[in-house]
Amino acid sequence: MRAVVQRTLQSSVCVEKQTIAAIGQGLTVLLGVGQQDTEGDAHYLAEKIINLRIFSDNNGKMNLSLLDIKGELLVVSQFTLFADCRKGRRPSFDEAAPPELAKKLYEIFIEECGRLGVQVDSGKFQSEMLVSLDNHGPVTMLLDSKRTF
Repeated sequence: MRAVVQRTLQSSVCVEKQTIAAIGQGLTVLLGVGQQDTEGDAHYLAEKIINLRIFSDNNGKMNLSLLDIKGELLVVSQFTLFADCRKGRRPSFDEAAPPELAKKLYEIFIEECGRLGVQVDSGKFQSEMLVSLDNHGPVTMLLDSKRTF
């Protein structure tokens, strides 16, 4: 699984001009699922993201997690995180998981984040979405459950 994690002051998702999800301060996560991913990847990445210390403490150091600040989490599925753009001009999505597996692991990731004590909202799987956010910092991290980067 791959995630783009953004520290945000607020974020929201609209589908067909309707806001379907919105959070205040916290993290906005764009989540991609690969063909080789398992439930273990979903659990690993959920725990990693929830406990990632990327919020500032009283001294201005990134030392607090989402749990520490009692922040919220917005999760948006994004298969394009597995795009391979190395050859030609059209991306290949061969490494992205098929929709059935991707949806299952996306939902497991969301459930695990909630189980870990975070208020979670999410986009709509396999829908065209408009994601709006205020990236604070800006702080953006890339994570991969296979630890390739």
